[in-house]
Amino acid sequence: MKFYTVITTEFALLDLKLAQNFYENQAPELGDYFFDSLLLDIESLHLYASIHIKEFGYYKMLSKRFPYSIYYETYDDTARVIAILDQRQNPIHNYSQINKRD
Repeated sequence: MKFYTVITTEFALLDLKLAQNFYENQAPELGDYFFDSLLLDIESLHLYASIHIKEFGYYKMLSKRFPYSIYYETYDDTARVIAILDQRQNPIHNYSQINKRD
């Protein structure tokens, strides 16, 4: 079984923080629940990186509890998360966000 080292870029961390703030404004403690849920999804890449579909040239993993996609790439034994984006956005918007990060 192959294990991956997971790296999260500054852009992806900013995506996560912005979404956490959004959910915190919706209901108390929902932002923390969102953050914890997405971290668990990201941590699962240690085992499951490279099994997801590709979109916009990157692997795309869907969050289990929230409508967010985690975009990442793999090389050697590393999975690098480049974006955490809301699936409810226009796909063109998400595509442009990802292209800014190359």
